Amino acid sequence: MITVNAMGDNCPIPVIKTKKAMQALTGSETIEVLVDNEIAVQNVTKMAASAGGQVSSEKVGDAEFKVTIQMEGAPKAEEQEEETCMPDARSNTVVVISSDRMGSGNDELGKVLIKGFIFAVTQLDTLPKTMLFYNGGATLTTEGSDSLADLKSLEAQGVEIMTCGTCLDYYGLKEKLAVGSVTNMYSIVETMAKAGKIIKP
Repeated sequence: MITVNAMGDNCPIPVIKTKKAMQALTGSETIEVLVDNEIAVQNVTKMAASAGGQVSSEKVGDAEFKVTIQMEGAPKAEEQEEETCMPDARSNTVVVISSDRMGSGNDELGKVLIKGFIFAVTQLDTLPKTMLFYNGGATLTTEGSDSLADLKSLEAQGVEIMTCGTCLDYYGLKEKLAVGSVTNMYSIVETMAKAGKIIKP
């Protein structure tokens, strides 16, 4: 494990530090990058993914984020991009998830599809501003969810993850919320009303 400490560094320093660590690799290695803002998470994630890395990220404190990059070796020259300071990669889009499965028909297939849907959100060039979870969807943000790693990665990049408190209470999961924050129906309606676009699987 190689740790790159970019806390307090302004763009493009976190990207440059990470790139140097990647270029020095001689074999398979995991690089852990520590930064203090969501924009740095977005920029490091984009650069590392374009260089062939498997990237995940999570928020570990109020102004502390960890980006984990699994590399199979140093990136090839053609895979490397110039260090650029990208603007905030979030739009005024709200993703609304009301079930722990996607579509109707086979329930097991539905669970596979919703996991794939949430992963696909992490791959968007422009991330949503907020993701709302209610009814059965509330279970996706709690302990044991197969989508926690993807949701934590989205949260680290500044996506607001909000779960209905009434729903968590109903399912007995209030103490098991593992990502994002608890919200109420008024906030859910207000967030949806202000959205530029709503995506609902």
